[in-house]
Amino acid sequence: MSGRPDVAAEAAVRDARSRRSEARRVGGWAEHHRWSASASLRRLLGRPFGTLMTVTVIGLALALPLAFYLLLGNVQRMGDAMGQRQAVSVFLKPGQGESVAQLLAKDIGERADVAGVVVKTPQQGMDELAAMQGFSGALHALDDNPLPYVLEVMPKDALDAGAVQDLVTALREQRGVDMVQDSGSWRQRLDALLGLGNRIVAVLALLLSLAAVLVVGNTVRVDIAGRVDEIGVLMLVGASRPFVRRPYLYAGIWYGLFGGVVASLVAVAIELSLVAPVERLSAAYAGKLSIGGLPLWLLLATPVAAALLGWVGARLVSAWQLRRVA
Repeated sequence: MSGRPDVAAEAAVRDARSRRSEARRVGGWAEHHRWSASASLRRLLGRPFGTLMTVTVIGLALALPLAFYLLLGNVQRMGDAMGQRQAVSVFLKPGQGESVAQLLAKDIGERADVAGVVVKTPQQGMDELAAMQGFSGALHALDDNPLPYVLEVMPKDALDAGAVQDLVTALREQRGVDMVQDSGSWRQRLDALLGLGNRIVAVLALLLSLAAVLVVGNTVRVDIAGRVDEIGVLMLVGASRPFVRRPYLYAGIWYGLFGGVVASLVAVAIELSLVAPVERLSAAYAGKLSIGGLPLWLLLATPVAAALLGWVGARLVSAWQLRRVA
């Protein structure tokens, strides 16, 4: 009976020693991560010119996709303001009265793909023509008003170009309609250009992200090549590859993080530089145009994504270099 408590006590002692050993191992691992992060940062700050050059190259490379994304977003807004979703003009046949126009406007307004309908009287059309330069004299020579009633049909914003074209076809088939005027072809061209632009931005972002990975990888490669003797000594005394590699991984993270911050700052600077020209352009369009900036989440995510790219570049190059040293 006395043997069992001894076995249990020995097991408890071994378990306690194992837990203490595991705690020391985890503590040492965390301590080395802290040391690697701070040591790599001090090393980068110790050579400010080279670090600044590398960070600037990464920042400018990553700022280009942000700039194009900003440009496309504002082209989209300009298209909306200048008529990408402008109303479809439905011209009634000559001789149709106000009651017919109002009844047809009510029927069209009840469609699920229509946001609203505005009835424009012949007199309103005449007033708009009179306000245009060069028309006022000719209009005074007319004995009566030849203009018909016009319905300005506003499609819902969620409609794509195909759905708007279906709406136009349905409006042409309405009784009493003489002609339907739509900017569908222009809208389709703009949508196609924006789609192409989005694809170009995606490809550009991928290529420039790869460029950032290569820049960080080459910088880390040069750093490792300059410390081959030190790395050889560490590996001779039993240091593992992850232990030796860790400071260089943090160096890649720092390069990427600082490069991402530069990219976000450059994007914000571009955005601010556009404010004055857009204000002048907006004044020319009666205040309908406005500039939209990059979303805050994108500006904050850029340094994080760049840090990840830096880690990838450092990880790939350091693994290859350390295999050569070993």
